[in-house]
Amino acid sequence: MNGTPTVPQHPATPGPDETVKLWFCPNDELAPGIAATLAAHWLDEHEQETAGRFLFERDRRQYLVAHTLVRRVLALESGVPEPEAVIWRSSRGRPFLQKPAEGLPRGGRELDFNLSHAQGHNLLGVVRRHRIGVDVERLDRGDQGLDTIVETFAEEERHWVAEAAPGRPRDRRVLRLWTLKEAYSKARGLGLGLPFDSFSFTLAEDRGVTGFRPPDNDHERWWRFVELEPVPDVVAAVAVLAGPEAPPALQLHHGFPWGRAAPRLVPLPEPVSVLV
Repeated sequence: MNGTPTVPQHPATPGPDETVKLWFCPNDELAPGIAATLAAHWLDEHEQETAGRFLFERDRRQYLVAHTLVRRVLALESGVPEPEAVIWRSSRGRPFLQKPAEGLPRGGRELDFNLSHAQGHNLLGVVRRHRIGVDVERLDRGDQGLDTIVETFAEEERHWVAEAAPGRPRDRRVLRLWTLKEAYSKARGLGLGLPFDSFSFTLAEDRGVTGFRPPDNDHERWWRFVELEPVPDVVAAVAVLAGPEAPPALQLHHGFPWGRAAPRLVPLPEPVSVLV
């Protein structure tokens, strides 16, 4: 990867509340009976129909926990009660909260969220301004599909993966890149419509993004990327647009949000250097 890193000097539209909030909730945090009861009262008709189409109970439970989590967090953040939240999807499948014309009951007119889940774990990100994308994966998935995943990466990323020892070290590199790419594409609202070899990340050995080559159609200069391991063998990534007024740390909540337990504060990196 060649080029000179460039870091933005001025924000596009800094806002008064750039707080980044994450909820990490394993399925085990919500008993199956409670999840089903909440879903029966909170989920809309479309969500109820989707839940009813799963063939396996483990998949149905994953869906119910994930989507009751979304509605609970949106209620806490927006003030719109869980069953009254109207969630619509873009043509590419990205969900959005339909905001009341008079604004959100808890203030403001902007709120973006993004959900990811993987084999019993759920990650939800919320931000008041701009856009957020999150992704979560389990390291103990083995090498299932990892070779195919690597084939979608940019050339320099494939080389970086190949330098690692086979087994867990190489799997970790693959999933670090994969979660970052998923989080970024979800924040952009493009999903699988964004070729993963059209942009690339340069990563530190242990954790952290040191460089980013965006796709040609992205001219933003305020991307911040966070890598997390909320519990052992689970890796996660967050991509968010946030200017210099963003807080120095994001808030990471653990478990289903019944109350307002104090979150863990995770450093929010500066906007990443863009490789041009």
